This record gives sequence, C-alpha cells and structure tokens, in this order.
Amino acid sequence: MIDEELVQLLTPEGLRNVNPDYESTLGRDEIVGLYRDMVIIRRLCNESTSLQRQGQLALWAPVQGQEAAQIGAGRALAPKDFSFPSYREHGVAWCRGVPPEDMLRVFRAVTTGGWDPQKYRHSVPTVVLGNQTLHAVGYAMGVQRDGAEEAVLTFFGDGASSQGDVLESFVWAASFNAPVVFFCQNNQWGISTPSSVQSRIPLSHRAHGFGFPGIRVDGNDVLAVYEVTRRALENARVGGGPTLIEAYTYRIGAHTTSDDPTRYRIDAEVEVWKHRDPLERVKSLLVREYKVNKATFEKVAAEAESLALKLRDDVLAMGRPDPITMFDHAYAAPHPLVDEGRREMVELGISGGSH
Repeated sequence: MIDEELVQLLTPEGLRNVNPDYESTLGRDEIVGLYRDMVIIRRLCNESTSLQRQGQLALWAPVQGQEAAQIGAGRALAPKDFSFPSYREHGVAWCRGVPPEDMLRVFRAVTTGGWDPQKYRHSVPTVVLGNQTLHAVGYAMGVQRDGAEEAVLTFFGDGASSQGDVLESFVWAASFNAPVVFFCQNNQWGISTPSSVQSRIPLSHRAHGFGFPGIRVDGNDVLAVYEVTRRALENARVGGGPTLIEAYTYRIGAHTTSDDPTRYRIDAEVEVWKHRDPLERVKSLLVREYKVNKATFEKVAAEAESLALKLRDDVLAMGRPDPITMFDHAYAAPHPLVDEGRREMVELGISGGSH
C-alpha cells in the first residue's frame, strides 16, 4: 500500500493481506470487539470536541484517524503490563478500563491527574513532549530488577520523536535491555511540521542506531497493530529487550482544538486518508468474511451514543476543586516544602484549608 516494509494484514478495502512474518490470531468475536472499541472512542472523542467548543473543556486532543493504532496496541497489553501515554491516548485509556469521564478531568482543569495509575496499570497523561518515555524506561528497569514478567508500553508522536527525552530513553532502554516497547504514532504532522521535515528515513529505522529492532506497521490496520504490538510485548517480557514500533497513520482532525490544520495542509491529502478509515476497513472485513449483519453495527452505534451522552452529563456535573487540593498528590509521602506551600495558601485565604 505505502511501502514494502510496512506490516499490513488488512487492506483499506477490508481484504486480507498475507504477511510472511505476521498473521492474525483473532477470531470473529474479537474483531467485532476491536470494531466496537474504535466506534466508541471515536464517538467519545467527537463529543469531547463539542464540549470544548461549547466552553466546557479548556482543551481537547482529537484522535480521529488514529483509532486502530490505539485500540490495536491497547488490546495487546496483558493485565499486568503498564502503559505510559502522552495526551492523546484516549483509546488506550479506554482499553485499560479508565472511565471516560476520568479521561476528561485534566482537560476540564479539575484535576492534575485524572485516575489512579496503579488501578488501571495506565499512567496519567503527560503534556511535556516525550517525557513519558523516560518514565516508561525507568519503570521498566524497575520491573526488570524485580524479576517480574511484565512489559511496559509507551506512546509518543512523530513530533515528540525529535525531542531529546525520547532519544535519551532509547539509550537507557538499549543499555539495560529494558522490557519496554516504544510506540510511535506517526500521524505525519507534528502540529504544523510534516514528518518529512523531521526525518529523512522512516522513524522505525532510528531504533537500529540504538541497537534494538524497529518495525513499521500500517497504523490504520487494527489487526496488524495488534499482532505487531503483542509480539513485541511478549519479546520484552521474556528478556528480549526494547522494540520501537512506528504506526504509520494520519491525524484527520486538528492537533488540538486550538489548532487550525487548514493553514498548513491541503484538503486533498485529508480526503485520501479518509478513504483509509480504520473503522470502515474492519467493518468491510466483518461484512464480507463473517457476514456480520446491520443490527450488530447499529447496536454498537447505539452503545457509543449512549456513552457519549453519559460523558456529557458527567463532565457538566464536575465542580471546581478546592485549590488546596493541588498539593494532595505532589509526592507519595508528606514533604516539608509541600506542607509549607499548603500553609501559605491557607494563610492567604485562597482556600478553606480543610485538607
């Protein structure tokens, strides 16, 4: 479809594509499940964009077009694995069981976190570009020293791949053979900078310079993403070390709701990628190969609509937190500087000081 090294198991038309190194291990019900995940996260994302436009969220990072990359990778994680997202991995958070309303708490500016990372084995969003890759490698080195059979998966975009934090994390992961998988969603635009300006070669090739494998997968093919990520995680768990996965995909919408993509890319490019829609690709497979009927798709759409309406109600019900709560989870244990800051805020009368 795009290049010979791209791992693809499902064409844009929904036809099976034979790959000598990978084959789909999923059956009908599992593929229906992946389709359901993608429909739900797209509907929730669209509702979140509407909420931001209506002044109910401070910001939102849309995910339309990248659903297969996130759902395929998210569902490849084992229960004990740990994932470290950036600010756009709403689909991965969904796969890890994070309630939709919790995904929006940071964007509504009512929390500095959103959920308990240990409960869902999924860290809270990181806005600092690439910073989460260092967190992931550090966590993976801890897993390694504990002798646990776990793997770590961390996500970043093509724009973040130019950050020093990401390259430093590659060095540490390679040097210590850490059980971590780097998952780069190359949606081809680092805000307004095209990936072609950032790298003259496919981003997956960068891994070879650090001494570990790099794989390029069709990021709009949920079956291929699932299999490539599953195998990389299995390899990490048994001591095989890090892997870099480049999911070649496309951001259909804006970088965030503060961005206007029409200023830096042409409509014709967007239209080409709309015809590679990851949802329609799987839907075509399900109809052609498994004879899934219209009622099944309507049921999924109805569930997604119901969840979106509930999300809206949950967001509108979120009240403003007491400012003093900003100190509550700065550190895992009490810290004198945090205590001092809390006291000063109470003395200034900014908070009721009930915490």
